[in-house]
Amino acid sequence: MIKFGLIREGKLPRDNRVVFAPSQCKWILRHFPEVTFLVQPSPHRCFSDQEYREEGIPIQEDLSGCDILFGIKEVPVAELIPSRTYFIFSHTKKRQPYNQAMMQAFIDRKITLVDYECLIYEDGQRILGFGFFAGVVGAHNGLKAYGIRKSSFELPPVRRFRDFRDLVQIYFELKLPPLRIVVTGSGRVASGCIEVMNLLGIKQVEPEEFREKRFGYPVYTQLKGSDLFSRIGDGKYEREQFHEHPEVYQSRFGEFLSVTDILINGIYWEPGMPRLFSLEDFKSSRFRIQTIADITCDEGGSIPCNLGPSTIQDPVYGVERFSQERKAPYQEGSVDIMSVDNLPNELPRDASRYFGEQVIKEVLPEILKPRSQILEKATMVREGRLTPDFEYLKDYACLSS
Repeated sequence: MIKFGLIREGKLPRDNRVVFAPSQCKWILRHFPEVTFLVQPSPHRCFSDQEYREEGIPIQEDLSGCDILFGIKEVPVAELIPSRTYFIFSHTKKRQPYNQAMMQAFIDRKITLVDYECLIYEDGQRILGFGFFAGVVGAHNGLKAYGIRKSSFELPPVRRFRDFRDLVQIYFELKLPPLRIVVTGSGRVASGCIEVMNLLGIKQVEPEEFREKRFGYPVYTQLKGSDLFSRIGDGKYEREQFHEHPEVYQSRFGEFLSVTDILINGIYWEPGMPRLFSLEDFKSSRFRIQTIADITCDEGGSIPCNLGPSTIQDPVYGVERFSQERKAPYQEGSVDIMSVDNLPNELPRDASRYFGEQVIKEVLPEILKPRSQILEKATMVREGRLTPDFEYLKDYACLSS
């Protein structure tokens, strides 16, 4: 038998999502008799304790007897159970300083850490993610912020709606003025953004049309890697080379600075990759963008004027174009930034079901195998020791040579 535990999310601000909805736990128990479940009680989870009980899933505070503990966000150090296996988004692979103490605790307490972000197919594509609903909420929030700035239309906060089905109803009733939107990326995040664009009746146009034509109705264009970056020297783009040697590439986004009202950014970024634009571009008179929904949420990353995360309760801040100082939103001479780092938490029930379906289909069979290459590659720490692919974190984890 293998015992799964669903932990209570302890990171602040509270996250309401969970890996498995109650009905999904019941389905797993029915189809995999070698699995048992315990759920830690939580007053914040989007599915109540009672909803789990109604599906026959026990609620119990002590999860120390579980073999695998499933969570969403980082776990407070005080709540980490020694010698257990955790499946979470640890946000440590880029040496994030705010999670260094947690990484050290994984080592000290001989914990095994499997990071969802590191679960990948053979071609390098990620297996799991909340990206679709991050895209939905990020696009909604970006449009909402622009509507407030221009006093031209109103969208209510996503968190007021029980689920995506309820949210969709308002899109059919909303008429937008002519505006121009760029969506960057080609993955789950971009798919969620485009879903909102289509539900709102915003017409998609090709990048060249977007740059060169005027429109009397709202339009958007999607910019993928080859539209955004080109190799220095010959202007070509090769995806694998870009990710291995980003230093030989430059951004092409400057072609869109003067023709875009809203930028919805959903591309993956890590240090060393070109930024979409520079801070000098940000000061330039050709910089037309009024609102940036930075769903990737990398402070100073692909969006250099991203000054850090915002919150669900207060999602938008302004950045003054010449001083780059953080200001109140919707002011003259500034650009509005939406950079909430837990966007799917505004639609937690939908996002949780979506994520659970992926885990059941792609990850659960791997867990039940005697040995899984996919899980081995995603295991950052095994019983308190960094695995070979993650030994570059040795200094970050404060390990002696």
